[in-house]
Amino acid sequence: MALAVFIALLGGCASKSRAPVEDRSTSQPRPAASAKPVPSPTTTATPAKEPDWRPSTYVVKRGDTLHQIALDHGIDYRELAAWNGIANANLIQVGQSLRLTAPGEPATGADGVTTAPLKSTAPVVAARGATASTQTAPVASRNTENYKTEPRALKEAYSEQAVRDVTRAAAEPVATAAPTPAPATVAASKPEVAPEPRTEASRPATADGGDDSLDWIWPARGRVTGTFSETANLKGIDIAGNAGQPVVASAGGTVVYAGTGLRGYGKLIIIKHNKTYLSAYAHNREILVKEGQQVIRGQKIAEMGNSDATEVKLHFEIRRLGKPMDPVRYLPPA
Repeated sequence: MALAVFIALLGGCASKSRAPVEDRSTSQPRPAASAKPVPSPTTTATPAKEPDWRPSTYVVKRGDTLHQIALDHGIDYRELAAWNGIANANLIQVGQSLRLTAPGEPATGADGVTTAPLKSTAPVVAARGATASTQTAPVASRNTENYKTEPRALKEAYSEQAVRDVTRAAAEPVATAAPTPAPATVAASKPEVAPEPRTEASRPATADGGDDSLDWIWPARGRVTGTFSETANLKGIDIAGNAGQPVVASAGGTVVYAGTGLRGYGKLIIIKHNKTYLSAYAHNREILVKEGQQVIRGQKIAEMGNSDATEVKLHFEIRRLGKPMDPVRYLPPA
């Protein structure tokens, strides 16, 4: 009876099917995920700044005045007089050479070249007592203590049990450790980040050698009756108005001229805003500021008139390094 039960159990065990074995040798390997291409940073071209066109010197011509020369080169006439040792701004001579930069200041511009002494690099000095042999990195010697000498193979006496143990060990699969992936190399420095593109405004930047722009406003209310033209030698715009109407500073700065010394301008005010920009206000009836006075944007500086003009109007100019520019490019939409 026990024998029959044993045979039945043996048969039941034999009827169990083995788990199917999947042959992975013929399966297609999964394609490696390709890295997404890194888009190259977009480079935004920065518009080149207009170079300084002004020469380092100017030769006085017939009909020139110191005030006009200063205005045409974007300089305070008092500074121009001081640089050239002129005591009376109304006395200059034809053929006289005037320097357009301060004494000791490097001459730059159309005919000026800025020079600077060459910079030398400090020599490399070896440490005291160091020789060529000591400065050379020593060759690493083999450290025998790190080498393993155990375990050693042991010779076992022949026996049937030993043969069975060796055969069983050879049949069993040997577990191999998965190779450890090499750590990713970390860059020593942070990756460069492309600068964000800058949007250029419709109005040009008015800067003192940088990006600090001036916030211009209209100097007077009225209809524009004369527009800027390089071909017709119209150096600004004319704004028609009423006698006594307020004239305000288009931007903050320093009054560098207030008077009647420039022919064709009548009672004129010139404001220096920075090293680059001047603004001029002509044909005024009354001047309300003095030379050297600081004014702010929108401050009343004069009353509109018709001095040295056939009608009441304000003639307004903006000059960059003394060169007349179209004021409409700088002023906000009317």
